[in-house]
Amino acid sequence: MFHILVVDDDPHSRKLLRAILQNVNYTVTTACNGEEALDVLDSTHIDLVVLDIMMPNMDGYAFTKILREGNSTLPILMVTAKILPEDEKKGFLVGTDDYITKPIDAEKLCLRIKALLRRSKIVSEQKIVIGDVMIDYQALTVTKGNEVQTLPQKEFLLLYKLLSYPGQIFTRIQLMDEIWGSDSETGWETVTVHIGRLRKRFDGWEEFEIETVRGLGYKAVKKI
Repeated sequence: MFHILVVDDDPHSRKLLRAILQNVNYTVTTACNGEEALDVLDSTHIDLVVLDIMMPNMDGYAFTKILREGNSTLPILMVTAKILPEDEKKGFLVGTDDYITKPIDAEKLCLRIKALLRRSKIVSEQKIVIGDVMIDYQALTVTKGNEVQTLPQKEFLLLYKLLSYPGQIFTRIQLMDEIWGSDSETGWETVTVHIGRLRKRFDGWEEFEIETVRGLGYKAVKKI
């Protein structure tokens, strides 16, 4: 059974989140701020953190930054009433994995948690399997039957990112910042070029494809 840590300074929110998550058979521990949450992590195995942003002593941004600076890959879902683009960007820059806004939609919350836990399993194994295709992060290879393709690093990371979140749309800027770095002097057009190379490389493969979402960016689609 997965163990989820809920971090929120509002006792009513903690009670609500606990009830929602226990109702779908998660084990739940709660903390009222980032400092208390760090103490929990020191003594308890946690599979995922549901994290409020605005808290006393240590807010959600500071908590996330500390974890990521310590090389923790623990999945973090930020729950917040703040919905401005700059707030969302700040969360992703410090290392959150996903966002959900208040008031909480219980079904959406559970779906996002399920997706993050699935993603966490992919990260720990560092392999994605789609039918007869295996994408191996350690080797930078894509294997299908007896065919093994070793990709250039940026191409591989781009493909791995998209296939780790099938169906999720990523903007060119998001992909640029994550794979090339936010301080890169390379233009976002580079993403378009690399997407074109990936499409050519895997043209005719029935297991997956990369789709353009007009006006937004790209998404990977698993076909089987």
